[in-house]
Amino acid sequence: MRNKIEQLLSEIEHLAAKNKEEVEAIRVQLLGKKGSITMLFEDFKQVTAEEKRELGQKLNQLKVRAGEYINRLREQIEAQSETVTSLDTSMPGQPRPLGTRHPLSIVRNEIIDIFKHLGYTVAEGPEVEDDYHVFGALNFPPEHPARDMQDTFFVTTGDNPIILRTHTSSVQVRAMESQKPPIRIICPGRVFRNEAISARAHCIFHQIEGLYIDENVSFADMKQSILYFAREMFGADVQTRLRPSYFPFTEPSGEVDVSCNICKGKGCNVCKHTGWLEIMGCGMVDPNVLEASGIDSKKYTGFAFGMGIERIAMLKWQVKDLRHYFENDVRFLNQFKTAM
Repeated sequence: MRNKIEQLLSEIEHLAAKNKEEVEAIRVQLLGKKGSITMLFEDFKQVTAEEKRELGQKLNQLKVRAGEYINRLREQIEAQSETVTSLDTSMPGQPRPLGTRHPLSIVRNEIIDIFKHLGYTVAEGPEVEDDYHVFGALNFPPEHPARDMQDTFFVTTGDNPIILRTHTSSVQVRAMESQKPPIRIICPGRVFRNEAISARAHCIFHQIEGLYIDENVSFADMKQSILYFAREMFGADVQTRLRPSYFPFTEPSGEVDVSCNICKGKGCNVCKHTGWLEIMGCGMVDPNVLEASGIDSKKYTGFAFGMGIERIAMLKWQVKDLRHYFENDVRFLNQFKTAM
């Protein structure tokens, strides 16, 4: 019996199984009613009294060892089964949530596409600019309020200080300096003004400005271009109106209103019960601006316009607080997945 016990101990360590059925077969072979270990316990009854203590201990160790090994095989089979299930390539993949363009990017691209149909190309320039390109070349007098520290972020001071641009008109100046007419560009970009942050204002916002310079460009050309843009952006039924205004770099100057798309012109809180919403400023380029950039104002004329992308997005989607555009709240941003 001692030899049989030793033989079974060595054989147990070499047993293997590929599935649960084979594990169960090993258990029956060793510990079943007619299993090898069970039969040894039957033979143990015939052992002499002197050998019972020693052989009894070894027989019990054999039974415990067999039970532990069978449990270990069963756990290995279950672990392999879980691993195979998690890596089953025939199972459908886990869908990953897709993001969306930012609502300001959506509106920016839409505005660009509209003006591209009119022959405009995109021009860009630096956000950190010198005073000349932001103010001086655009006919801003030295005492103009926009030069005050309350409106402009200054990086350096001096005769031609470095500032954060307050509008993308500086891109127009650089285009006029480097290109010869005809010039037909739109200038999208981020701008900065030292303003208190509220539902209707922010120290950072985005603009798109346009410039068209050629021979015989008229105020009527500008008006028709703006009307085309308004109808493409807000719908064919939108109404527009021009109001006189003042800008140092255009003369005559005007501001453009569209009929309120929320109340359909009847009057509401958003349009302050006027039925109209302002969307941009515009005007014919001042001859002094053309001459400052080396363009003959007697031969060429042009018009310029500028709008805030946040304002257009607010009107398009009826967003009443522009701070939402800067807070990265996915609950807000997820609403624009279908607008891409």
